Amino acid sequence: MFTNDVITINDKRMINIIFALSAAIILFATIQNKMPTGIIGAIGVMAVVGYILNVLGNKTPIVNQFFGGGAIVIIFGSSYIFHSGIIPHETADTITTFVKGGGFLSFFIASLVTGSILGMDTNVLKKAALKYIPVIFGGVACAFLFAGLVGSFLGEGFFESVMLIALPIMGGGMGAGAVPLVEIMSGNSNMSAEMLMSKMVPALAIGNAIAIVMAGLLDKLGKFYPSLTGNGQLMRSTGEVQSEDEEKQEQEQEQPISINILGVGALLAITMYFVGTMLSSVINMHTYALMIIFVALVKVMGFIPRELEKAAHGWYQFVVDNLTPALLVGIGVAYTDLNQIIASLNLVYFLMVFATVLGAIIGTAIVGRLMGFHPIEAALTAGLCMANMGGTGDVAVLAASKRMELMPFAQISSRIGGAFMLILATFILEMLK
Repeated sequence: MFTNDVITINDKRMINIIFALSAAIILFATIQNKMPTGIIGAIGVMAVVGYILNVLGNKTPIVNQFFGGGAIVIIFGSSYIFHSGIIPHETADTITTFVKGGGFLSFFIASLVTGSILGMDTNVLKKAALKYIPVIFGGVACAFLFAGLVGSFLGEGFFESVMLIALPIMGGGMGAGAVPLVEIMSGNSNMSAEMLMSKMVPALAIGNAIAIVMAGLLDKLGKFYPSLTGNGQLMRSTGEVQSEDEEKQEQEQEQPISINILGVGALLAITMYFVGTMLSSVINMHTYALMIIFVALVKVMGFIPRELEKAAHGWYQFVVDNLTPALLVGIGVAYTDLNQIIASLNLVYFLMVFATVLGAIIGTAIVGRLMGFHPIEAALTAGLCMANMGGTGDVAVLAASKRMELMPFAQISSRIGGAFMLILATFILEMLK
């Protein structure tokens, strides 16, 4: 049918006409509650709403310059649209099922992790892996210090502010962070699980929102002060001679990616997720963490041919370019509760949460600089991706900062860093007995 497996459409006007017609049909069917169920209905609505909100966010003054642009508007805008009665609640249920039970988020993260790691320079990966964990520790220490000091000043107490605000915020989200933290603390303190959850959940929600906004501001800061950022590269250049691996990657980036190559890349990403899932059944670690470790090992050891690495990286680029707005709609609908955030917005609570996130940024930027990282990239990954709500927060933070290629390090923060926080909480409570 096609004479060439690399397809391009150059007429932007034609694309805009097709999108406008598709959007009109999909939105009309959705408002009339005639949306198909399953993946076809969910993807259709998410893609259209995500694209529209993304354009609005990127064209809105102030928002597009200082607050992350489209990513922020998609998340909070879609949360409002789908939970305010404008669109039938059945649509929100379909999207929530697709994103959570349907595994869309896992598919997205697996594609980003596999493609970005296999697309990295091997030498950079080796250096970054050894130096990254101390940067996380620096962010945690400053987050605890800032939250404790602000809490003490406001009359909430240093220890209470750290344990009830900073610790859950830096703990890796809800399922892997707040829930096990509540179980640990309720069994080792005189506070009930309900009381602990009522304190921690709003802190997570507000901390996640602040982290997304701060990601957009860090991107803007990098434009004002280029010396602070690598524009998506974590490690600072050492001035060494460019490696053969880097030269090959630069040459390959100029070559078009065929449809067949994209298919191979998608299969490779799915396979790596399967490996992580199987390993998690015998090793007590999160699937994402084990997948990252496995992909990094095969990359460093050179087990995967360069053509397959190129395929995985091409698929990663396709997913980022085409599915990010849709996924952000899913995050807004399935994971963002505006009512909960608004209900918890008293000044004291907000200041303690903000101090935690700010401490994470400053601590990781300073330690990251000392370890040879760009401060902004270190703050985004080791700082804000510890302070957000796990995998969904990682996507939102990196989208707001326009640095999706940092997903492997974001996942290390959310998974391995989050597990460290549970160990730390247990240790602190045992010390206080």
